[in-house]
Amino acid sequence: MKKVYEPFMAPILVTDISSAELIKHAANSFLALKISYINAVSAICEASGADIEKVADGIGMDRRIGRNFLNAGIGYGGSCFPKDIAAFITISEKLGVPFSLLKEVQRINAEQKERFLKSIRDTLWVLREKRIAVWGLTFKPDTDDIRSSVAIDLVADMLREGAQVSVYDPKGMERAREIPEIKSARFCENALAAADGAEALVIATEWAEFANVDLGVVKEKMTTPIVFDGRNLFDPSTMAKMGFRYHSVGRTPVTPD
Repeated sequence: MKKVYEPFMAPILVTDISSAELIKHAANSFLALKISYINAVSAICEASGADIEKVADGIGMDRRIGRNFLNAGIGYGGSCFPKDIAAFITISEKLGVPFSLLKEVQRINAEQKERFLKSIRDTLWVLREKRIAVWGLTFKPDTDDIRSSVAIDLVADMLREGAQVSVYDPKGMERAREIPEIKSARFCENALAAADGAEALVIATEWAEFANVDLGVVKEKMTTPIVFDGRNLFDPSTMAKMGFRYHSVGRTPVTPD
């Protein structure tokens, strides 16, 4: 095996089988824990008026902690984190050493999406017949992977509540069309087409394409310029100056100047 991995010039650690299995579960669980930790802190920031981006930058300056995986948002997804956390919980319980901390990580992750959805409901009053654009369907940018995507869950939730949802993702459209829970969404050819006539825009995946969009054109396309940014792509003060009502994660909502 050392010979196989030699061309990658990567560190090699020789372990027993049990340790190797736990390394994989423990590594992904720890990264998910960091995400849930910063998301839990984001709720406190919203209540206190603090800025989660500044808080994350501050604690991330400590090299023992680091800034990676301290990005507040609507929760983690994908094929690895949810599966590995569930497996680690099961393994620990079978061994008679319950890992209750990881159950809390799961709870916080699920609650984060619900908090974000509540923010949308509270602002729009009801979702029924509201025209809502959603940018992003994959669980993270630069992939077409929609497995356990929080973005997909959000779209499904809004559709169930009667919203008229238009969606766009740079790479995930083909796979997303196969999801029964969101088949009634309108799949658009680009981000601006999804925003056309929308009463609210939800940013669910942090694609660079969305961060670099012409906000002036977006505002012109929308019926009412309300943005719910689940990935903190934009600066609140900039959004206010551009004339948007802007809600993000772990930061105070802003209204047009």
